[in-house]
Amino acid sequence: MKPNARERLIEGTRQLLWERGYVGTSPTAILARSGVGQGSMYHHFDGKPDLVLAAEQRSAELMQQQIAEAFAAEGTALERITRYLGRERDVLRGCSVGRLTADPEVMADDTLRAPIRETFEVLHEHLRRTIAEGVAAGEFAGDLDIDETASAVAAVIQGAYALARAAQAIEPFDRAIRGVLSLLRASAPHAN
Repeated sequence: MKPNARERLIEGTRQLLWERGYVGTSPTAILARSGVGQGSMYHHFDGKPDLVLAAEQRSAELMQQQIAEAFAAEGTALERITRYLGRERDVLRGCSVGRLTADPEVMADDTLRAPIRETFEVLHEHLRRTIAEGVAAGEFAGDLDIDETASAVAAVIQGAYALARAAQAIEPFDRAIRGVLSLLRASAPHAN
């Protein structure tokens, strides 16, 4: 069953935002990518900002679902963090949500920025809760600052995307992920 025009517009815009950002996502490009007519765009959305918000919300929902699934699975704290960090990604495209933080038009608009902020809050909370469980279980050092560590892990992911895109190679991403996992393992009480 072919997705309806509204869904095609959202997905086409989501992909264009990921590739080109807000300015590069013109109504003409949206229509071409979505395969719908101009009337459909304005029938379903008030304009580009409304459609962009729907596309951002879709990207945010997808990323939040991936986060929840990775952290909901069984395993130790380190295993769950490793599962999230090691999940399959399109590394050279970057993070579909994180890339929007470099877009001045998105960052200048509180409404367009909201799905991005919320997604990173969800990631931080999952990391924070998982790290806290690891500390409580003796898997990580008892004096590990949970909030700072959660922020550092999230920052490594986004920074790893930037390193990979700059090199146009996946290895810098993988190396950064291995590095943060090594640091987490090294914080274990028995490693001291």
